Amino acid sequence: MVPGAEKGERESGAGSMRVIEITRPGGPEVLRLAERPLPEPGRGELRVRVTVSGVNRADLLQRRGRYPAPPGVPPDVPGLEFSGEVDRVGEGCRLRSVGERVMGILGGGGYSESVLLPEREAIRVPEKLSLEEAGAIPEVFLTAWDALFLQAGLQAGETVLIHAVGSGVGTAALQLARAAGAITVGTSRTRAKVDRALSMGLDHGLTIDEGASWAEPVHDLLSGRGVDVILDLVGAAYLEDNQAVLSERARWVVVGVPGGGKGTLDLRRMMVKRASLRGTVLRARPPEEKATLAREFERVVIPLFASARLHPVVDRILPATKAAEAHRRMEANRSFGKLLLSWRESESHES
Repeated sequence: MVPGAEKGERESGAGSMRVIEITRPGGPEVLRLAERPLPEPGRGELRVRVTVSGVNRADLLQRRGRYPAPPGVPPDVPGLEFSGEVDRVGEGCRLRSVGERVMGILGGGGYSESVLLPEREAIRVPEKLSLEEAGAIPEVFLTAWDALFLQAGLQAGETVLIHAVGSGVGTAALQLARAAGAITVGTSRTRAKVDRALSMGLDHGLTIDEGASWAEPVHDLLSGRGVDVILDLVGAAYLEDNQAVLSERARWVVVGVPGGGKGTLDLRRMMVKRASLRGTVLRARPPEEKATLAREFERVVIPLFASARLHPVVDRILPATKAAEAHRRMEANRSFGKLLLSWRESESHES
């Protein structure tokens, strides 16, 4: 018997697990609790009993039928991240063992009591963090760290503009940039979110009214200087102003486009500034790239959580059965930091 097989039963019955499934494309009301067979790990895979599942905007798009899951993952179960305990290991696994606390990102299917993933993509949870706190780390900190440092090459002393600074990725990027010695500028459409980000150490905060230009206020905050790096979590709605605030040799990384995916780019302005524009996404990357990223993240970033230089920002933890409520909260732009779904909690928790 594979080690840990005796732990494979769930409250929903031996050999089965609960999931949150999408019954049809639509609003939050199309999410429902269902049961699926408990999966068995293949060679090199772990099965993890999930404590919390993270909620991301990609889940909302998938629920609406606008972001199909990649091949090999459940098309009707959203969820891109998790934290929990290994309860079974497949043949050939050497990095992880039964009972170890791990977290990670997935191509989908994360709204489940159990998930499978390659063991090289699993990231250990620091001893000082609870599994609930760890659930707020994988997607947002991996995305922010990869975009800021591996893609944009952010350096100490440079200025980074973080749009949607109160979002999960935004709060992660703020902390990572501060830890690296960068100057941070954050935007939000909500004054309360800017104020909370300032309390976390944001150097300059700006509240943006919908449809209003914000390039000049950013220049004023920086005494006429431009920004060296833009972490763009908005997209086309900010396209013109993003171009206006670029400094010489600036790097602009697009991570999300809730403000639209199409707009007009002034190539001459980009040429004169010798600026670069890059798009990035984690979900569609090949498994080997995800494994490499996870291993490097564990080596470089996880120690910063262990030393308390970084910390997860949890907006609210809801029972998994209230996934629709979590989606409504995110769609209404009411969250600050991460929304989590718990598979072992019956009551809600707020930050």
